[in-house]
Formats: sequence, C-alpha cells, structure tokens
Amino acid sequence: MTGAESGEGGPADLAINRELSWIEFDRRVLDEALDPRHPLLERIKFLSIFASNLDEFFMIRVAGLRRQLAEGIVEAPPGGASPGEQLAAIRAALDPLLRTAQQCWADDLCPRLDAAGIGIRRVAELGPEARARLRALFEAEIFPALTPLAFDTSHPFPFISNLSLNLAVEVRDADCGDRFARLKVPVGPYPRLVEVTAGTPGDRREFVFLEDLCAANADLLFPGLAVVAVYPFRVTRNADLEIEEDEADDLLAAVEESVGLRRTGAPVRIEVDESIPGPRCEFMARQLGIATDQVDRQRSPLGLADLMQLASLPLPGLRDPPFSPAVPPALGPEQDLFAAIRGGDVLLYHPYDSFAPVLSFLQNAARDPDVLAIKIALYRVGQNAPVVDALMEARENGKQVTALIELKARFDEENNIGWARALERAGVHVVYGLVHVKVHAKVCLVVRREQGRLVRYLHLGTGNYNATTARVYTDLGLFTCRPELGADVTDLFNYLTGYARIESYRSLLVAPVTLRAGILDRIEREIDRHRASGDGRIVFKMNALVDRECIAALYRASQAGVRVDLQVRGICCLRPGVPGVSDQITVSSIVGRFLEHARIYYFRNGGNEEVLVGSADLMPRNLDRRVEVLFPLLDPAVRDAVVHQILLVHLRDTAQARLLQPDGTYARAEPENGAAPLDTQAWMVEHRGAWWPSRAACTDAAPAPRTRPEGA
Repeated sequence: MTGAESGEGGPADLAINRELSWIEFDRRVLDEALDPRHPLLERIKFLSIFASNLDEFFMIRVAGLRRQLAEGIVEAPPGGASPGEQLAAIRAALDPLLRTAQQCWADDLCPRLDAAGIGIRRVAELGPEARARLRALFEAEIFPALTPLAFDTSHPFPFISNLSLNLAVEVRDADCGDRFARLKVPVGPYPRLVEVTAGTPGDRREFVFLEDLCAANADLLFPGLAVVAVYPFRVTRNADLEIEEDEADDLLAAVEESVGLRRTGAPVRIEVDESIPGPRCEFMARQLGIATDQVDRQRSPLGLADLMQLASLPLPGLRDPPFSPAVPPALGPEQDLFAAIRGGDVLLYHPYDSFAPVLSFLQNAARDPDVLAIKIALYRVGQNAPVVDALMEARENGKQVTALIELKARFDEENNIGWARALERAGVHVVYGLVHVKVHAKVCLVVRREQGRLVRYLHLGTGNYNATTARVYTDLGLFTCRPELGADVTDLFNYLTGYARIESYRSLLVAPVTLRAGILDRIEREIDRHRASGDGRIVFKMNALVDRECIAALYRASQAGVRVDLQVRGICCLRPGVPGVSDQITVSSIVGRFLEHARIYYFRNGGNEEVLVGSADLMPRNLDRRVEVLFPLLDPAVRDAVVHQILLVHLRDTAQARLLQPDGTYARAEPENGAAPLDTQAWMVEHRGAWWPSRAACTDAAPAPRTRPEGA
C-alpha cells in the first residue's frame, strides 16, 4: 500500500506543508494589491488584508511552532518537517513577501494616492503652518493620553502588549548620558492616519501617521532632554486560547480569562524600523526574550493592517462599482415568507443576493403569533447585530428562544460574550457552546403552528448570521421546511443544548460524528461508479483542504480515473498533477473582490447527482473538533442551479483564478485560444439571481446571459 493509500497523508512529496500553503494563499492576496486592474482603494484594502492575515498567522501558527520548540519537540513527525525546519522555511518564504509588500506601499500605492489627491506625508515634509497646526492638535488631544516609560537599571523593561504600536525613544541627558524610553502610540483611541486638514469634498486631502506625529513632538514628553532618535516597533504575541476541559467548570468565565491572557502571551516576533542600530535592536530582543531570527527589520510604516482606514474613505471613483443585491420575488418585503418556503426550497447566494430575507425570516418569526419557538446557532454576528435584535424581540413577544453562541470563535470572543449577556438579560435561553468542540454550524429552526400541527422552518447556510460580512463573503443559504431536515436539526439542537447523544442523522452530515465518514463513503462510491460506468466526477469548492484521510481518498479516486476538480480558496495540502497519483486532479483558487466562503461538495453518482452544502472545510479541526453541518440540496431545480450556475461557472474563471502546480506554487489561469477572460465574481454580479428556479420573474437582477461560460 502506498502512502497515499494508507490514509496517513502520503509521503512528504505528496503532502504540501500546511504553513507554506497558507503563505501561498497570502501571496495571492498580496498579488491583488499589486494588480493595477483593481481600483486604488481596493488595492490598499488587499494590502491591509495581507498584513492582517500575517498577524494572525504569527499569533496562531508560528506561535504554535515556537511553543513546540520551547517544549523540546525537535524531531520531525513521519513524512513531515520538524518545528525548526518549518520555522526556517517560513522565514525564507515570508522575507521576500514582506519586502514586496513594503515596496508596494512605498513605491506604488503612495505615489498613486498622491496623484489621486490623497497625500501621505511625513510631518517634517509639511510647511510651517501645517506643522504648527498639528503640534497644537497633538498638545490638545493626544499629549494628555501619552505615558512615556523609561527603561534602565532602575526601571524594568515595560510590558509591550500584543500588536501595539510603540516608539523606542532615545534621549540624551547632559548629566546621565543617553537613555531609552518606550512610548505606546494610542492607535484605537485615535486614528492611525491623522488628517492634516479636514478640507471639503473634492479637495486634496493630506494625512500623517500617528506615530510620526508623536515622534515629531516627542520633545514635549521629555522637557530638559534632547531627543536623539525615535524608532517604531511592534510586538506580536501568542494569541491562541487554550481551555482545558477538566478545568472549565464555567465556560464563560474560562473564555473571559483566556481572552484577558491573550495580550500577555509569549512574544513571537518583533517588527522594528530598519533604521534602528543593531545594538539597540539586539537589546530589545534580549529584553523580550526572543531570538534574532524573530526580529523583522522593515521599512515603516509597521502594521499595514491599519491601512484599512484609507481603504474605507468615501471615494467611489477609487473603489469597485457598487451594485444592489437581488431579492427573489417570493421573498420580497410584501410576501409571506412562510408560504414561500412551503411552496418549495429557496436558495440565496450572498452577496449577490440580499441578506435582507434572512433578517426578515427572523423578524417575521419574532412577530408572528403562530410561531412558538426559535433556535439558532451563532458563531460570528458582528458588532451591530440585527439578528440579535430579532431574537430579543421574539422573546419580548413570548416566543421560546434558544441561542447557542460560540464563545470560542477566535478573535470574536469578547464580542460574543457581550451578546450572550445581552440575550440572557432579555430572557433568551443562551448556551455558551461546548467545552471540547467549537460549534461552527450555521443553522436556524423556527417552529410554527399551522392548522393544528407544528411545521419546522429552517435556514441552513455556509456563512455566519452577520449582516455586514454577508456583503463581502460569498455564501449560500437555503430556506426549507422539509420534515426530514427539520427532524435532523431538532436532534442537533437537542445535542447542543442538552445531553442527547446522536450517532446518526437522516439527511445531514454532522461533525464530529458522521461528516468525515460521509464524505469518505461518497468518494469511495464515486470510485465504484466510475469503475462501472467510466463517468466518475467529483467537484469540491471550499476554503481549505488539509485532512489526510480525505486527501488520501481523493488520490485513490484519481488513481481510479475519477475526474476531480477542487476549488480551494486557502490552504491546500493535496498535491495535484503527480503522475500515477493525482494526475486526474486540478486545484484552483479564486481571490477577488469578495471572499469565497461557500462550501459545496458535488458527486456525479452515476447521473443521480448529489450536492452537499454547509459550514465544513476538510480539515481535522472541522471534522474532529467542531460541530459542523453539511446538508443535501434535495430540490432538483435548486441542485441543478447550484451545479450549473455557481459551481461549474467558478471552475471556468480565467481572470482571478490561480492553478495549483505540483510543486506547491500557483500560476494564473489563462483563457484558451485568445478568448476574453472570465471574471466569475463580475459574472455573478451581472447575472445575479441566475440560480433561482424562478429567475425569469425577477425584475431586480440583470437579464440572464445569452450564452453560459464554457463548461457551465
């Protein structure tokens, strides 16, 4: 049996390293910042996302490898690389990306901003009047909030919180010589980019970075001393929460405590301005207890994630053109949503379709006198949460309302704790999730009395109940009242809120109990069908593919001759195109205007096509340590629309798609025979609603295309 067949992920040359695959994903995000085809502020948005992704990568993935080294784990796992080897490979892969990102900002985006009337200036470059105005602003609004902290023999090195932006200030005392102090730049209370003049619409606008403003006026903080030099720096710390099951008697308290510890985790890296002298840099590294290979010397500005402030400027001419999401006629504001769902399953594809019907579904349920109960699982709801408002209104109207809020949603813990407490105060039954697994499923159940019987209405989806992200994440949502699905979701909530032990479901695949086995069984079924009829086909669209057993099964399918097309936006550890192993497998990735977030699993199944949609990627964490749901599309019209108007169209993208190569790198997809490039996301915007069975009745969407893209 080969490694690929053993279920162990195969030998090293058949498994792409997860961390390096993630870096390739962030490289694709950076490529969008470099692409002059995008409007200027959209390019800045991609650069900000690249930097934000990188922060999380260090806080979680690199921190985990550093922890393994600290615990003495130096040996490589079977078929893999040791923690030290992975860290060295990460460094080699990231260094050129960091330089590219800095050059992109300084040498490309900044000049283009300047030409567009948005100047990013150093304080020293401004005229006397502007400098005086900024100094007055600094004295009046910023200076009182600053606290310089000395560090010398009588002052210990101050604590540097995670991701805070700081200035190392070198001052000269006539009596005592040179000294150092740390100044925390108050990003958050104050914007990272300070506008020099407010101006009026259409005027030129000029900004300076907050740290540069603080540095230019540092003399006010050290009267009687000479400010010799100022060096920006930034520390990234381990932010991965660990909650021990046997110690978490109160999950809410345990998560709150862990969140509080996040800012104090072990340092993972320090970013410093490239101008800092070597001895000063080494001193700071020693004080933080990190090695020299954990120091990144960069051109300022540090912390490029804050550039999202610029990307959010209200300048339509520098952004992607807006569009109005479509609404299926059956779900319009004047329609009876429950009657529409009784008439047949209804599919929404956000952001091309509006999220408003989802909110209306909950709001109508809250106000309908025949609705008895609402149950919902919430993972990330955002800061302004109309979904939560609807749940509280339902409780005020006497409904039985149960909300499972996953407190362990990474970097949303504090937000979710706040909503959990607000819902509890409103009388909602709140469940904080489960200690040993995260609840990542996207499900909502409404129980309604109709003609002497109870009917269960469902919304099942691939994305969060978050009205803000629904405008930028591509996600599928299904309204249905099919009894078999309703019974499964009822069982699922009984498991989540009580002590029910559910080992199987009628139609749903649910992790961690049936999902992996269900996917593996279907892959094997496709292999068997292909051997019988020669028409085996598997198409998956997801965010990540890491699970060894699933990868090994897909290798077996390829070896049997099954055609396998995978679209994996992010991490993909499967290596396509290896002769005799994966030569029937293609892997593509789309990074574009919208975040590709939907998970779709298609099996041709000898012509009896099966499509599963839901919240789960094929990763060990999703399959083993999360509650996830995949649901079947049982309505033939809905299933056909998802396959032909969404899934297969995405496979034909030749504008944004990259193709994974056998060596783990990506190459741009190219149109064949001189054809015009197909931008799938632009196609979806233009033809939004094309996936509705009642498409012809829609007046809000563009006309259906005369011809479909090839292969669709």
